[in-house]
Amino acid sequence: MRIHIQNPEGDALFAITPAQVAAALARHPDFAAAGISLAHDEAGLWSALAEAEVLVTWTRLAARHFPEGVLPGAAPKLKAIFCTSAGVDRLAPFAWLPPGVALLNNRGTHGAKAGEFGLMALLMLANHIPTFAQDQQKQVWSPRFGSVLAGRTVCVVGLGSLGGAVAERAAQFGMTVIGVRNSDAPHPACSRVVSQDAIDSVLPEAEFLVLACPLTPRTQGLLDRRRMALLPRGAKLVNIARGPVWDEDALCDALESGHLAGAVTDVQVQEPLPAGDRLWTAPNLLITPHMSADDPATYNDQSLDLLFQNLRAMRQGQPMPQRVDTARGY
Repeated sequence: MRIHIQNPEGDALFAITPAQVAAALARHPDFAAAGISLAHDEAGLWSALAEAEVLVTWTRLAARHFPEGVLPGAAPKLKAIFCTSAGVDRLAPFAWLPPGVALLNNRGTHGAKAGEFGLMALLMLANHIPTFAQDQQKQVWSPRFGSVLAGRTVCVVGLGSLGGAVAERAAQFGMTVIGVRNSDAPHPACSRVVSQDAIDSVLPEAEFLVLACPLTPRTQGLLDRRRMALLPRGAKLVNIARGPVWDEDALCDALESGHLAGAVTDVQVQEPLPAGDRLWTAPNLLITPHMSADDPATYNDQSLDLLFQNLRAMRQGQPMPQRVDTARGY
């Protein structure tokens, strides 16, 4: 099996290294005979694609290099593309992907880190940390007092590896967790789960709301101005999904009016967030630069393990666990 790994040029933090590949092969010795190449430049990509059966790359590179019509001509032997991210919304619509090529993501890699970040954000909001951070910059001493999380209600939208991990952490802290996802199938960390179509019925109960769903046509603009108004006054929000899942102007208005007491967001509609954007000065809002779910110490090792698990399934004629359903977008 010929596998090509196309790293981003100049990325010293998350580029997959030969040492990481060697360690992964030691953990998966049944792939020791695989031919694996690595490149950081376009010449290396196009040269390797002529023989590659599997491509490992980043969504931004796939989006740049594979407009509709490029594949399969440039990669006639290609059977699978493994993206080192869970979200593949950057690649939609998927008309560029040939029918015989499987698109895989690395969902599951982010769960532990996202769970801890989500819990941290809930604790920060419960203790007014976004407000204190802004007060510190203004040199203002204004005591406020918070409450413990136990007994409070959090609504988690999206119960995949990110949202499911946040729900589990919140439940461990004694919170009442309401889940929202495509179906109302139960989740072990949730007191109840409703389908996305019924989200309006639970928003009035949400003292805290965590957005952790993938960005798809169904979730774009999900938390709009009308739905923010359904939240109880003083509610607090966390977004580790994608910026377009909510209305940023409506968020700023709700924070400025006091309807929302605070928010933490790791994602923005435009990234990097430009200077002068309204989000920078919104009251009681803490912004982090899209880093909530990525752990450099474990990310590539876990991604490579998922890669080989999926290739093993493909080789055995079994369904690949990380295969993206392009009709749903995740």
